[in-house]
Amino acid sequence: MTNQRLVLSVSQLNADVNQLLMQGFPELWVEGEISNLSRPSSGHLYFVLKDSQAQLRCALFRPKALGLRIKPDNGNKVLAYGRLGLYEPRGEYQFIIERMEAAGEGELQRRFEALKQYLAATGLFASEQKQALPRYPRCIGIITSPTGAAVQDILNVLKRRCPQIPVLIYPVAVQGATAAPQIVRALQQANREPQCEVLILARGGGSLEDLWAFNEESVAQAIYASTLPIISGIGHEIDFTIADLVADLRAPTPSAAAELVSPDSASLLARIKHLELQLQRSMQHRLTTRHQQLAELQNRLHRQHPLNYLQQKTQRLDELEFRLRRALALKQERVNLRLQILQQRLQWQNPSSAIQVLQTQLQQQRQQLQRCIEQRLQRKSQLFSLQAARLQAYSPLATLERGYALVMDEKQQLIKRIQQVKTNDLIQIQLQDGVITCQVVGES
Repeated sequence: MTNQRLVLSVSQLNADVNQLLMQGFPELWVEGEISNLSRPSSGHLYFVLKDSQAQLRCALFRPKALGLRIKPDNGNKVLAYGRLGLYEPRGEYQFIIERMEAAGEGELQRRFEALKQYLAATGLFASEQKQALPRYPRCIGIITSPTGAAVQDILNVLKRRCPQIPVLIYPVAVQGATAAPQIVRALQQANREPQCEVLILARGGGSLEDLWAFNEESVAQAIYASTLPIISGIGHEIDFTIADLVADLRAPTPSAAAELVSPDSASLLARIKHLELQLQRSMQHRLTTRHQQLAELQNRLHRQHPLNYLQQKTQRLDELEFRLRRALALKQERVNLRLQILQQRLQWQNPSSAIQVLQTQLQQQRQQLQRCIEQRLQRKSQLFSLQAARLQAYSPLATLERGYALVMDEKQQLIKRIQQVKTNDLIQIQLQDGVITCQVVGES
């Protein structure tokens, strides 16, 4: 029986070994130092992870490389998470990396979570403690590095949106051992000084280690103690720090923080113009209404003036007198007509007894007529006296009887104001019992 040998090609062997590596080893973390870093145009990263005794070829493909929070470079100590594999064309053993962080960042993350839980329990993140940002700040303070890109981004936004608002920069380190103390001192200084009404705490993006100053408890306590509202703009949108959680408002970037804290000048000017137009319309409407009310009051005053009332009553009295005289005349005409008729009858009939009776009746009728006339005249006289008394009450002469006087110029025009006379003018003063002619010697 011929022995059958299992013969594999090189590619088959490498494929089988690659499969064994992928199945035999779970995904794992590897710590080492980056060396021989290569960045081809494809966007993939190839490098070696090494320690003092060994090295391991690594591949970090473009989709994963774009999501890194750190910028790999030769000499960096990192923690890499991935799986083992074999590059089959060359039969090279390699580590396929899924994600990577700076060495020690895992410990920083644990410290971050622990501090986050502690500060949350003490109430530093409570929403009811947050202060509202001023709608129209008179001055904006910026706490950041004076040389970083973040401060330029902020200033560019503020210059575009509200160039008239003054800006005060508190320069601090935003990375390293001295950063946290400097940030705390800047926050305290800004709260002591009266200029700023709102603060922007900002820096550009970076790794967890780069941003660690903003995760220090001292910085969190200083933000919480601030009487000025604080908006944070730290790193990129995916970066979260303790300072973001304590701040009154978090912006995803420094530029966004500037947008949120600054009013738009163009919108403000448009709003002011609109309000100005509304005010003008409102004032014009009120002025028109007041003018109409004034005109109505002037008309009412003219209608109710005592002189107009006196004229109306005088005219009414004249009308009543005319009607009384006319009524008396008509009554007299009827009596005369009746007398003529009786006289004619008397002449026609002329009996003595009838004449006597008629004379008696005539005398009675005369007496009755006389009484009626006297009663009618008495009523009319009483009414006339009443109307005359009312007329007298409104008469200027009644005013003169109470001690007042009427002053007139040489043309008999009534003088009401001092502007109607001048020195040496002759004036007449109408009193109750006569007229006094005077000369003006001065005005006061």
